[in-house]
Amino acid sequence: MEETAPLPPQESMTPHRTIDKWIRENPNKVDLILGLGIWLVFGLIAGVSLGISGNGWALAILGTVQTLPLIWRRRQPGLAAGIIVLAHLIQVGVTYELLPSQISVPITIYTLAAYGRRWQSFAGLAAGLVGSLLASVRLGAWASDNSIQGTVLNFIGLSLLVLVAWTFGDLARTRRLSLQTLEDRARRLETEREQERALAAADERSHIAREMHDIVAHSLSVIIAQSDGARYASEHDPQIARETLATIAQTGRSSLREMRRLLGVLRSDEEASTRPLPTLGDVPALLEATRMSGLAIDFRQSGTARRDLPAGAELTAYRAMQEALTNVLKHAGPEAATTVMLGWENRGLQLTVSDDGRGAGAMDHAASGQGLRGMAERVALYDGRVEAEPRVGGGFGVSVFIPYTED
Repeated sequence: MEETAPLPPQESMTPHRTIDKWIRENPNKVDLILGLGIWLVFGLIAGVSLGISGNGWALAILGTVQTLPLIWRRRQPGLAAGIIVLAHLIQVGVTYELLPSQISVPITIYTLAAYGRRWQSFAGLAAGLVGSLLASVRLGAWASDNSIQGTVLNFIGLSLLVLVAWTFGDLARTRRLSLQTLEDRARRLETEREQERALAAADERSHIAREMHDIVAHSLSVIIAQSDGARYASEHDPQIARETLATIAQTGRSSLREMRRLLGVLRSDEEASTRPLPTLGDVPALLEATRMSGLAIDFRQSGTARRDLPAGAELTAYRAMQEALTNVLKHAGPEAATTVMLGWENRGLQLTVSDDGRGAGAMDHAASGQGLRGMAERVALYDGRVEAEPRVGGGFGVSVFIPYTED
């Protein structure tokens, strides 16, 4: 057995892969670290440093309001953006200074484009452009003079910064949604595969149950009937008892071969799985084996096949006849006579098995167990029908029709 070689350390445990994985798995912690870092460097310390003349703490408070909401930028993007926008409007009204805490503007616009709702994304873009215009007009000291040319240059520069931040955020949003779509599709496909496997397993279990029932029930019914006969015959004619025991042994061996074939299919045994399955050509052997159990059978065949039935349909017809004869052995009682009619009609094959027994006449669908149910399932696969009911005057009848498969 070959062993899979482990991945090289540089591919499986590289630092940048570890960091990237941690960032993707802990977005809230990343936002907390980022928000506190920006607040500490660009809000608190920068505000105190700029306000040496005495208003340092006021600027620090303003910088705090402009940066600290970034710690919940992905959990509550709309609320965080609203607080930051309000803080910048206050800045435009109270000071002409350019604060380092305004680094939160492109970060907020990026966050709205990437994680906010669609209307929040466009609202953030519009607010950024309007803020660029207000900042250009109000803070004319950013240019060399207060001329219109300097204001326009400031507006262009700030607008480009806003547009770049929004574009990168929108691209991140598109990529994130695409990845989510692929993950959802993969989950759906996996769910569908599991459902298909479950359905296939259930169908295979039903198929195996039908095969096991057809093989075991018929063989055991023959063996039981022969055993009862051999027990009574042994008292009067030992030769008949020996012949009956030989029939029992032959039936057991045949059943054992069928069981081995079925188990070989389950084990994917190529030699066993390629052995021929019973067809309509094996009906005489089935009738002869059943007659040997003491059941009187009158077989009649009429018509000529217009075309061949599929191999599976012939197996279904064979199993239906086998199950019907098994029910006669089990329920019809002693001295029962059975009529088997196999007729080829213009539309398909008509198979009828009827008896005049007493036990079968009292049997209903509930008492028939898995046999008639499995027969109906088999025949339904080939668009056929099964009718099984007590006959008027006593006995039981099973009628099976399997149509030709039209191309």
